[in-house]
Amino acid sequence: MNVVVYPQERVGLFIDGSNLYAAARALGFDIDYKKLLDMFSSRCRLIRAFYYTALMEDQEYSPIRPLVDWLDYNGYTMVTKPTKEFTDAAGRRKIKGNMDIELAIDVMEMAQYLDHVVLFSGDGDFRRLVEAVQRKGVRVTVVSTVRSQPPMVADELRRQADSFVELDDLQPEIARSGGHREDHHP
Repeated sequence: MNVVVYPQERVGLFIDGSNLYAAARALGFDIDYKKLLDMFSSRCRLIRAFYYTALMEDQEYSPIRPLVDWLDYNGYTMVTKPTKEFTDAAGRRKIKGNMDIELAIDVMEMAQYLDHVVLFSGDGDFRRLVEAVQRKGVRVTVVSTVRSQPPMVADELRRQADSFVELDDLQPEIARSGGHREDHHP
């Protein structure tokens, strides 16, 4: 495994759902979230695996709902909130569903129970969060990709992390088998 974890290390996974989905998609594969969980569970003391995503609540059926339900029943702690719809200055309808604050609060609250935070996101806004938990003595690994065009990981986040893991290198271990893509399904 390219993520260096130790057997006695208390590890927390924090998955920025839309960011990770976009990164895997840019690399042309789907993530098998059971394999991802097993990869960590077998090699360290996995304390929690958080998955963050915004949900369109007002629709009869959200395409991400089956994934959310599956993750919820299969060992992930789901953190969701409804998306907000708004009209921008040009009159275009936009959907907003940013989970950064929720993720940051959970990382800060969990830091005292963890030795190692594994952040699945390339969002540069998390650089200060990474720096803050490092000051508490927690190691931080960022998982994202530089192999997409353009790269999905912000340079400042990559530099701040104790280690950076290229998502593409994890593909053999965490990709869904079958080769075909079914958007959003586990």
